[in-house]
Amino acid sequence: MTTKRVVITGASGLIGSGLVTALRERGDAVVTLVRSSPDGGLPPDTHVWGPRTGSLEPSVLRGADAVVVLNGVPIGDKRWNEERKALLLSSRVEAVGTVARTMAKMDDPPPVLVTASAMGIYGDRGDDVLTESEPVGKGFFAELCAAWEAASRPAKTAGIRVVNTRTSLVLSNRGGTLAPMIPLFKLGVGGRIGDGKQWWSWISDEDCIRAFLHVIDNEISGPVNVASPNPVTNREFTKGLGSALRRPTFLPTPRIALNIRLGSELADAVAYVSHRLEPGVLRGSGFTFNHPTIDSALEAALT
Repeated sequence: MTTKRVVITGASGLIGSGLVTALRERGDAVVTLVRSSPDGGLPPDTHVWGPRTGSLEPSVLRGADAVVVLNGVPIGDKRWNEERKALLLSSRVEAVGTVARTMAKMDDPPPVLVTASAMGIYGDRGDDVLTESEPVGKGFFAELCAAWEAASRPAKTAGIRVVNTRTSLVLSNRGGTLAPMIPLFKLGVGGRIGDGKQWWSWISDEDCIRAFLHVIDNEISGPVNVASPNPVTNREFTKGLGSALRRPTFLPTPRIALNIRLGSELADAVAYVSHRLEPGVLRGSGFTFNHPTIDSALEAALT
């Protein structure tokens, strides 16, 4: 495989940092975009851009084989209010829109734009198996994801291959979903949430990064469920994590505790909602999972 030049925004996040490492390990050149220059000056192959102001020099993208946009303030680290919701939306839509419009105006743009999205686009769907063809669900999180993906439309209209990755819970030892859960489970106070019947779709850190490489390298376009083919219920997830840590999990997490910590709207959107994803596009394009089961993914994340 020939080496590539890949431009990445949001490179300091969980997926971004892992993707930068993986690209460089296989010999690709990585260019990162940051919103401000650090005190010590910019490191090599790093450029300043302004997603909020729509400022991006086309020359930064010229000659790239792919552009990956991963910006967005964290979904679950603060309670949702109207100000926070506006920031969640703007931090994503402005970033994707700036890149997509810039690429669309170029005479010779990069051939592919990969954007982040999330499984929250489907809304709470109970036991339904969710393929990429399912419609947008209801609620703020679903609407946010829909707007996030729609911001890439100028690039698609210009004939550029666009991939919208709908990422599930990423199981990693570098942060993400497991970071706030592990301390509680180690203390023996981790347990199912609610009745534990809601589906939690997930993917191992390694497979998540490999999936991003896969959509960059292959002629895939449109929405892509970045998820294991074996989602589990929250009850099964809880049991698996407790077993991996050798801790009991018989105490359920009280709803009031999550409501106090997250606020009721955020708790409903991320903890009690049911997402049962089927990674149809990945599997149909020949992608194989190194960690297809929850036990193997947790083992990898906890070592």
